[in-house]
Amino acid sequence: MTGLIPPALTPILLLFASNVFMTFAWYGHLKHKSAPLLIAILASWGIAFFEYCLAVPANRYGSAVYSTVELKTIQEVITLVVFAGFSVLWLKEPFHWNHLIGFGFIALGAFFIFQKW
Repeated sequence: MTGLIPPALTPILLLFASNVFMTFAWYGHLKHKSAPLLIAILASWGIAFFEYCLAVPANRYGSAVYSTVELKTIQEVITLVVFAGFSVLWLKEPFHWNHLIGFGFIALGAFFIFQKW
């Protein structure tokens, strides 16, 4: 897989996919609050397994290109992007201007992580 995709892009794609799984594992059950909690927990564990199958290689491959601080920053920014889309599309929750500003400040912080001063 790493030969088909540029090394700097491979961990980003894998982290994006892993975050989709993890967001569903952590928050997907909120759309089905009538389901028993034990079922939600077991389903979340099952979904999280696939998240780990993507996140571990993402970090392994990513460590050849990025520092661990950069990898974590990439993961957090991806998490926010995935979560914003998930909350609007799956949970049907509104996305307000203050959310956008808050995420913007986090993105600004991420910008500084990648500076080589």
